[in-house]
Amino acid sequence: MALFVIERTTPLPPAEAWRRLTDWQRHAAAVPLTRITVPTPPPAGAGTVVLARTGVGRLGFDDPMRITAWRPEGPERHCRLEKTGRTVTGWAEIDVSPDPHGGSGAAVRWREDLQVRGVPRALDGVTAQVGRRVFGRVVDLLLTP
Repeated sequence: MALFVIERTTPLPPAEAWRRLTDWQRHAAAVPLTRITVPTPPPAGAGTVVLARTGVGRLGFDDPMRITAWRPEGPERHCRLEKTGRTVTGWAEIDVSPDPHGGSGAAVRWREDLQVRGVPRALDGVTAQVGRRVFGRVVDLLLTP
């Protein structure tokens, strides 16, 4: 699988950074040709399903995910999503903590390990590089004050 890590600091307080990063529909605005729905009733938590649909019309694929860990309170906020689709598998974790330098902002860590069906493991490095770029852009746009 292709593991990549994205780390950012933001002037946003941890609670606001968490809110933005876990507002799943907002992710679609940062990923071209992607629509995101949450078919499970609120509030979000372990068991919540998030469905990303990427493509145009009938040409595309679904990336269903299930939240398996959800800790929205406290100094170390954490979410883990397990990718359960046929095209994309793996997991993603989002961690938000207070600024380690003592400021009022937050530190964000997004770790993801994914495999795309049909892409050979020999290309995991390329997959990780693309994932880091795409999801780095998502994180940057979501955290923009």
